[in-house]
Amino acid sequence: MQRLISVACLAVLSAGLLIFGSCAVAEQTGVNVGDKAPDWKNLIGVDDKQHSLSDYADAKLIVLVFTCNHCPVAKAYEDRLIALQKDYQEKKVQVIALNVNNIPQDRLDQMKIRAKEKGFNFPYLYDPTQKTGHDYGAKVTPHVFVLDSERKIAYIGAIDDNMDPKQVKRHYLREALDALLAGKTPETTMTKAFGCSIKYE
Repeated sequence: MQRLISVACLAVLSAGLLIFGSCAVAEQTGVNVGDKAPDWKNLIGVDDKQHSLSDYADAKLIVLVFTCNHCPVAKAYEDRLIALQKDYQEKKVQVIALNVNNIPQDRLDQMKIRAKEKGFNFPYLYDPTQKTGHDYGAKVTPHVFVLDSERKIAYIGAIDDNMDPKQVKRHYLREALDALLAGKTPETTMTKAFGCSIKYE
């Protein structure tokens, strides 16, 4: 485990983006693959509307991504999430970004600015109670949970295997989605999510 943490932090450091004390690799201690996804209701979005898991009943698959504004690792994956939503939208895959950090740069007002700057094509929700993060066991940003058609957890972990898009060899999230859409179990159902530690209070 220590070696995995060191490798992940070294990867961030090599990109010149390490924030001291924030780099981590997540050990999964919340939900597990096969578990029923914890429900959530009435989370405020950057659109100033309330969002609940049940609002997305028409989606075949849901990609729930715990993320935030300030983390350089999370920022590095924003364009990949935008592309993923675009590529899978017609296949009824819904990306939902969720932030549970309450530090000033991650609050709703700053989320609205970030979403507009980047042109997010998916909901960006805020849970200041942090309950959703605890329920799922989210530890870092970004941390992905794929919900299947029965709203069971089908994949947990990283989006891919490298923060640098040019160095990616395994597209874990896309591989999982393709398998599920084909009615198959993903070859890899759990990976180590890496990024900035979620700031639980």
